[in-house]
This record gives sequence, structure tokens and C-alpha cells, in this order.
Amino acid sequence: MKGLRLHTAGLSVAVLILLVFLTALPCRKVSGQEWPFFADVPAARPVITRLSAVPDLKGKKQFHTIRNFKLGGNYEPGRKESYEFGGRGGVTLESLGYGPLRTAYIAVGTPKRNQAGKITNAIVINSYYSGDSTNMYFFWHEGQPGTEFSNGPVVGPGRLIDTDEYYVVFLDSLGLWGASKPSDGLGLQFPDYSYADIVQVSYRLLKDKLGVEKIRLATGVSMGGSLCYVWALLHPEFVDAILPIAANSTPDNVARWIFQLMNAGLTSDPVWRQTNGDYYHLPGNQRPAQGLMFGWSILSLTALTFDHRSQQAWEYVKGDVFYWDPENGAGKNLIERAEDFDTNDMIVRNRTCLKYDISDHLHEIKSNTLVLHAYTDQWLIYEKAKETADKIPGARIVGFESPLAHYSCFRAPHVCKKDVSSFFRDIGLGPEDETQ
Repeated sequence: MKGLRLHTAGLSVAVLILLVFLTALPCRKVSGQEWPFFADVPAARPVITRLSAVPDLKGKKQFHTIRNFKLGGNYEPGRKESYEFGGRGGVTLESLGYGPLRTAYIAVGTPKRNQAGKITNAIVINSYYSGDSTNMYFFWHEGQPGTEFSNGPVVGPGRLIDTDEYYVVFLDSLGLWGASKPSDGLGLQFPDYSYADIVQVSYRLLKDKLGVEKIRLATGVSMGGSLCYVWALLHPEFVDAILPIAANSTPDNVARWIFQLMNAGLTSDPVWRQTNGDYYHLPGNQRPAQGLMFGWSILSLTALTFDHRSQQAWEYVKGDVFYWDPENGAGKNLIERAEDFDTNDMIVRNRTCLKYDISDHLHEIKSNTLVLHAYTDQWLIYEKAKETADKIPGARIVGFESPLAHYSCFRAPHVCKKDVSSFFRDIGLGPEDETQ
């Protein structure tokens, strides 16, 4: 079988960021006290970016290290033995004078085990382009403020994803927040990781750290939804079903355009150009920020439908509009976002996402599949999502309308609750009562 270079990293899905509501979260300065003190990680290593996107939830996050994992290599679906610890031809962080690789997660719910003590009822929730496990927990878990935006909790006792019945693992994705990332110190020497790398790192976490034998369901929004396809492709015997939301199997032309514009803005930042991307010796307030602000502004422009944006007051909209010298609240959201993210982290995320393409392998997916996608999505076009679903044997897609366009992905499980509940019953998951 021809080798597949699953360069899936930031996928068009990547664009998720949830600008509107994520920017409402308090922006906190990085504290060295956040660093998890592993015996094999130097305590003196500087922390450039936070380990948790939602500071109030950082105490829920757990960490795991994986030694000698190869990033940026080739993956050949069907030859699992060839990518147990990364793809062929990849490089380890240790070989670059760093490492071992770090990942992170939040686990909740009720594990059920077989006679060998392995967990057989796991559900995994992948994180999106700019998010982490604390973000998805914030938007979907019972009792969290973000569930108001999501039209209610998705995860919790008696919910669609029932923590009384299932062991639920919210995953960080390689490249941001609690997982290993360029801003840990390697900068642009950090390998161009792929979607396959992201999934395989999580696979090692589930198998080696948590003792998971079977994933009953893999789900996620935006990039997290696209990762579902890779889970099913790389580990068909491990994943029973997938529920990709606002996802695709390769960036369409619109997504490619957006990511290219964003990276052009990031690398045009005056500080980035002066330092050639090697700026970690500078104090935090002197590192590249304007390129990040411009990049997020590009994403915000098409995050919601134009009709919806046009109806909003300019006083609200201007917080996402880029200015070289912002004042009177203009660019406020962009300023906060630039404080939270690192330029090189986003360059690598976008660069690898542009190479993501598994469209020729979709027919190999055997997992039960239900796709949820907004007709109005302006980042990942519905028709492309339908083409993806049509190539997967037995897959079904459910479309819905929303002025929130791509951001409606957080609400999709509730907007499409009847279809999701029916799908869950068909695969042996979820409540019997659709009105629950």
C-alpha cells in the first residue's frame, strides 16, 4: 500500500478558536508555577505560553510524557506496527536536544474494565485548532459556564455523553497548551507534526497511561472533528464509532486561503522579521504580537455569517478588527489573544494543516460514522463535508442552519440531538429517551 503522509495538524478545522466566547475568558499572565515538574523535565525551563487555555480549570489537567516519539514521519494505514511510536522517518524531540514529548488530558466518568483490567468504555473528545482539553470541558461539561453558549451540557451524569456510563477523556493536541509545542523552546526547529502524530500521541496516552482497550466513540469539533477520521483510519480495531462535527478530510480552497493569509501576517510581523523567528530571548512584551493580532482578525472576519456580523453593533465588532495602533477598544480581543498565543506555535500549526489530506483513504474507514455540519460554515464548506461523508461506507451527514457559522459546532450535539441520540442507540450508546 502506498505510504500516506498524514500531515494533519492544524487542519482547516484548525480555524475553530471560538473567538467570540473564548475572548470572554480572562487573560492571565503566564506563571512558572504552572509547569508540571516531571523528574525528567528541567524545572528551570522557561514557560512561554500557558499549559491550560482556561486558567480556572488547570487543576483538572493531567500530564504524561512519551519518550522517543517520532514526529513528522510517514504513516501507512493498515501497517500499525510501523507507527507505534510515530511515523517512519520522523524525528524525536530528544534528538533535537529536548524532550521527552509531553501531552495532557482531563479524564472524567466511570471506567469499566475487562478481566485484564483494561478500560472498555472510553469516549474521547479531541480539542480544536486553538483549544485544549480545558476548552472542551468548559463548553461541554455539566456545570461549566460555557455550556450556556453550547445550548446546554453535552457531557455529564445522564447527558448525551453520560459520565455515569462512560469514561470520558478530553485530549490536548500536540502543538499547543499542555502538549509539547514550539514555544517550549525549540521554536521553528520544532518538527512539522501531523494530524496522524496528534492521534498517535493520544493513542499512546490512552494505551500506556490510562489502560484503554477500546474507544466506543471519538468526537470533537473543527480540527477535533477531523482528528476523528484519522483515529478511525489508523486504529480501526480500536475505535467503534466517530462523530466528527464541523470537520473535513482536507482543507478546501477557502480554508487554505485563510491559513496562507494568516501565516503571511504572522511572518510579516516586524519583530518576527527582525529576529527571523528566534525571539524567545526577548521579554514577553517585546515578542511578536501584531502578526498574531492580524492573523486572528483574518479568522474572525469569516467566523460568523456576514449577515450576522452586519447586524452587530460596531462597538462590538471593532474588538476583532486589526489596527496598527488600536485605541478606544478597537482590537481589544486581538490584543488579549496575542497575549495568550505564540507566533511560532501558530505558524507551525497552520503550516502543517495546509498539508492535511486523507481524502483518498476515506473508503478504508470502518467505524460507524455520523457527521454534523452547519450549512452556513464559511471556513469548512458543507458540500466538502458531504463529499467526505459520502466516501465513508455507511456514513451519514446531518446539516443544520445557524448564523454562528463555524462556531455553531459547539451547539451541534443539541441542535441535532434527535439524530445524535438515534445514532447513539444504533451503536449501543446513550440514553433511550430522546427527550432526556
